[in-house]
Amino acid sequence: MASLILMTSTEWQKSSFSEAASNCVEVRARKGAVELRESDEGEVIVRTTRLKFSAFLEAAKAGEFDHLTTAP
Repeated sequence: MASLILMTSTEWQKSSFSEAASNCVEVRARKGAVELRESDEGEVIVRTTRLKFSAFLEAAKAGEFDHLTTAP
């Protein structure tokens, strides 16, 4: 079961792995939800629940999406 994200910042945040890159995914907590956007296309925002975002992060960390990052 996914653990609840305790993110409270309403400012856009990006991963420390992104360093100075401007083409990364940013995330923030807003109005009880989690929002994501690409930093280079900020007008498109994906909104989801904290629980669903937690489940996604756990799946990504477990490697469930690794097949999408490699060429066929």
